Amino acid sequence: MPAFALAPHQLRLTINPATLGFASTAELQDLPLPWIGQERAQAAAQFGLGLHQPDYHLFVLGEVGSGRASLLRQAMQTAAAERAVPPDLCYLHNFDTPDRPRALRLPAGQGRQLRQGLADMAKNLQADIPKRLAAADFKAEAECIEKTWQTQEAEAFAALDAFAEARQFRLTRDGGQMVFTLTGPKGQPLTESEARALPRERRAEIDAAEQEVRTEIARFLEAARPLERARDDALATLRRQTIKPLVEHALHDIRQGLRKQIKDTVKLTHWLDQVEHAVLADIDLFEPLDAERGGDQGTDAEDDRKDALDDLLARCQVNLVVDNHGRTAAPVVVEDNPTQRTLFGSIEHGSDADTVQADHTGIHAGSLLKAHGGFILLHLHDLAAEEGLWQRLRRFLRCGRLQIDEGGGGPGHGPLGAVALQPEPVDVDVKIVLIGSVDEYYALQDADPDAARRFRVKVDFSDHFAATPATHHATAILVAQVCKKRGLPHFGPDAVALVLEQTHREADDQRRQSARFAHTEALAIESAALCKARGGTLVQAADVQAALAARTQRHNQPEEELHDSITEGERLISLAGSITGQINAMTQIDLGDYRFGFPVRITARTFAGQEGLLNIEREVDMSGPIHDKGVLILHSYLTALFSHVAPLALNASIVFEQEYSGVEGDSASCAELYALLSSLSGLPLRQGIAVTGALNQHGEVLPVGGINEKIEGWFRACATAGLDGTHGVLIPARNQRHLMLDRTVLDAVERGLFHVYTMGHVSEGIALLTGEASGMSPAELLQAQADELAGGATTVEDTVMQRAELTLRAYRRACQSAGHARRGRAR
Repeated sequence: MPAFALAPHQLRLTINPATLGFASTAELQDLPLPWIGQERAQAAAQFGLGLHQPDYHLFVLGEVGSGRASLLRQAMQTAAAERAVPPDLCYLHNFDTPDRPRALRLPAGQGRQLRQGLADMAKNLQADIPKRLAAADFKAEAECIEKTWQTQEAEAFAALDAFAEARQFRLTRDGGQMVFTLTGPKGQPLTESEARALPRERRAEIDAAEQEVRTEIARFLEAARPLERARDDALATLRRQTIKPLVEHALHDIRQGLRKQIKDTVKLTHWLDQVEHAVLADIDLFEPLDAERGGDQGTDAEDDRKDALDDLLARCQVNLVVDNHGRTAAPVVVEDNPTQRTLFGSIEHGSDADTVQADHTGIHAGSLLKAHGGFILLHLHDLAAEEGLWQRLRRFLRCGRLQIDEGGGGPGHGPLGAVALQPEPVDVDVKIVLIGSVDEYYALQDADPDAARRFRVKVDFSDHFAATPATHHATAILVAQVCKKRGLPHFGPDAVALVLEQTHREADDQRRQSARFAHTEALAIESAALCKARGGTLVQAADVQAALAARTQRHNQPEEELHDSITEGERLISLAGSITGQINAMTQIDLGDYRFGFPVRITARTFAGQEGLLNIEREVDMSGPIHDKGVLILHSYLTALFSHVAPLALNASIVFEQEYSGVEGDSASCAELYALLSSLSGLPLRQGIAVTGALNQHGEVLPVGGINEKIEGWFRACATAGLDGTHGVLIPARNQRHLMLDRTVLDAVERGLFHVYTMGHVSEGIALLTGEASGMSPAELLQAQADELAGGATTVEDTVMQRAELTLRAYRRACQSAGHARRGRAR
């Protein structure tokens, strides 16, 4: 069966704009965006997001640009709407152990209410306490206590003074010190000289009396201290009794405001009691110091009082680290920059003079705490970028509890000299959606099975999907939403049809579309920009075509240089005539952001010998394993093809001419076989037809990748030289569905200037290239074997197979003759 030439309509899927059912994408912009072609992934995501069980986190597999992140975010928001709003999270000062702040969960919105209530209380107490302590009734009671003490102290001092006067001493007070002076008979103070002038006996009496006075002063002071303590206690009690109603009233309003039943009611009640105790214990801090106490000393004391009051009030404040006020659903957090601090939280340190301080007000929540009760989306590649981050997430997944560490990096990571703060750990209920590639998923399965089993829901995004009218309509909705989101002019149906055809082109399939919707979005943006540039209001097919052409021009510099090398004669590519042992193959070059096809010449030489097939690229380590495999399959097929001419006496070499960067892939194995058969048969091959196709051990032609780029690369080389109707390509028949050729190729085919031939078996291709019957199709080989067994002649004469067989027999005879000659000389 000869190679089959395809008709123009078989070379590309063409979508009729009239079948799309809209006049402009503006009609579609308010429709919900479905999961285009990702039904399996959608079902898995909905299952995982709706399952409230531990270890059922989601691992999302897919290529970049497949819409995996945006679609999962949309699904997370839908699932979050069905969940209750999670509680707020606060951190409180621990009055018992200051370096271990306490965590408090409150119903959503009540954290803000509690924080504001305590802030208002602090502000009001600073204004109300001094006023209350300056009130007349408080001053009257305080003066009464003071007078009672003064009366008691005065009576005790009068007794002491009488005791000293009886022993001729006068007592006075000077700045809180007791000063006693010796007096004369008339009560006048004696000078030092007069005292020394007294008789010895008198001085001894005075010394004894002085000692008695000192002893009595000591007794007085001992008796005065309890009186002072009683006075101070009474004044302190009076202060507390006076101020306590203010504090209790403020705290009562706070308690009444938090009426909802909360899990941590006991903890909050106990802490508010501690706040009350702390305020009442330091009432003096609320009173400014006496203004009459001037000078720097008084200013410093007042500053110290203010600092101490600020510290007290800070301990009584609430640090609201997670505020869910105003939420109507569970949170959905997308963490694009996961680090120890952003993911797990951190503790901020403040500096005071030479010391570094940290308290509960410096605690900051990370994304995991903020996502409690909801969902968080992470990228595995980002987690692996910071050392230790994945290991810490593994530990969190195992226990479900999170403790914020110093600096977000664990204990001991805080600033030097700071007291390590250890906030109370909290349970976190969060569903993690982890995005990664297929390779990353299976690498995780192998390297970390314990962590991998926490992600029991696999959401697998395909990179392409079967095309249907529904998927075409959904893609049109995607274009409409891109236009709406970015404020672009909408697309007409002809423009959308071309965008849809491009999705088939990217998938290399007339029946399937590419799932890389980021490319579709980029094409929509670029097409709309060209529409705006020409002043249009509706994107047309010409705009899309211009955007594709402009994109190619931005990326095809390497392609231009290679084709110039053909035009300038630097690369030897024959485009016309027929040559023995030489054929043009088609290769694809992938630059990552751009792919293109390029022709390469393959030559083969055959000789009589015993070394078999030699792959020159393999010998110099310029071929990859897939190409080497293809050559070995070729050798196996060739050996089986001529197994009746056994043993083969053949030396053959194959080389890619002017190829210096290495060869990989098996898509040239058909072309290599044809070059060998041409060399063996002596039949020249048509140089105007380039060949691509992989070969199996039975001569069947297998499909290859990059078929469109390969054909277009060869077409361009031919078109530059001038198409004359003899040019074309020979491709596997199984690649027909993958054809999405450029319209310039279709036009040339329609005018008969270029041809696309397909083959299912290698025998079909050799017949096209040589113009002779192959004699190597399965049917012909069976007939030849039957004729040989019957002792008759072969039914097919002058075929490629027969000519090659004659050459191989000649090679064998030559090798046998050479062997006889060597043995004769040896004798």
